[in-house]
Amino acid sequence: MISIASAMQQDAIKELLENYNEDGLSYSFKEKQGIKLLFTTTGEDTEAAAKKAKELIKAQPWGSVLYFQAAAV
Repeated sequence: MISIASAMQQDAIKELLENYNEDGLSYSFKEKQGIKLLFTTTGEDTEAAAKKAKELIKAQPWGSVLYFQAAAV
């Protein structure tokens, strides 16, 4: 499981990650805890899944200026 902590763009983050499915890695939204969004992943390595999520968010036009944290839980 990974967590994405962001006060803004939460709906966009959920949509982005739930629609990603490449190289055997996909994300499924589980729950929200305050500003944290928790996702389950199909990948074995949660650290790599968190890193990929961070890359995906930063690649968005709104992601390059967004303050957020992505971490394995």
